[in-house]
Amino acid sequence: MSAALLLLPDFLLIALGAALARLRGFVPSFWNGVERLVYYVLFPALLFRSLATSPLAFGDASRLIAVGLMFTGTGMALSALAAPLFRLPQPTFAACFQCAFRFNTYVAFAAATRIGGAGAVAAMSLLVGVLVPVVNVAAVAMLVRGGDARMIPALVRNPLVLACATGIAWNALRLPLPALPAHILELLAAAAVPLGLLAVGAGLRFTRGTLPWPALAWWQVTKLAIVPAVALVAANALGLAPAERQVAVILASVPTATSAYILAMQMNGVGAPVALLISTGTLLAVATLPLWMAAL
Repeated sequence: MSAALLLLPDFLLIALGAALARLRGFVPSFWNGVERLVYYVLFPALLFRSLATSPLAFGDASRLIAVGLMFTGTGMALSALAAPLFRLPQPTFAACFQCAFRFNTYVAFAAATRIGGAGAVAAMSLLVGVLVPVVNVAAVAMLVRGGDARMIPALVRNPLVLACATGIAWNALRLPLPALPAHILELLAAAAVPLGLLAVGAGLRFTRGTLPWPALAWWQVTKLAIVPAVALVAANALGLAPAERQVAVILASVPTATSAYILAMQMNGVGAPVALLISTGTLLAVATLPLWMAAL
């Protein structure tokens, strides 16, 4: 089966979310509730369960982690160049800076499930567990320079960071996971990706004129082309196993996380250009993500 067909169900769920969001019965407050449920309950359950029960260890995955840090650092460096290149207002640049390296975990886990099942999900969880704190600290640090610092305490309480840290610690201590909590976590985790994809579709926003076209192109090319290319080259150079190489390139090639918009709005109020980058990037990823998967 081709990569495009493999990912078709996931992109159809995004399209369904976009369609449902335009129906009268699915008001914005409903989708706000769905996003909160996924972000604070379902997705942390998926991350904790995967990391707590995974046979992977940090020592075994050191090269995978190194690749993740390489492509993330590349995204940050190229994103920083947008400020002098396009002379954007500081608040706009600070909000958009994160769009070159933050990743949509819902799309990443959906793709990982398609290509490698539980093993790929475990490797993805480990990589996400390392990179979620990194990308959040970088995004918040840039926004603090352009606004206030109210979100710094919230970073420490970030549910994804907490779930990753707890899951890694649970695994490291080799603690057993009792049958009943394990089953509950399994049920919650199963709902995380489909509801997350629906929420991604519902959150698509296209507002023209919020960002110059050259800057829009710079961030999209960086996120969807250059960062995945760095991931692929680094994965080959470090000799990653095929499954780990797939996980690294998938995480590098997914569009920007929808939570980037929420963070921008809460910290400096410049959300429209971020929403445009997320929405256009998600649509472009319908074509680019299958191409990167096929290249593997």
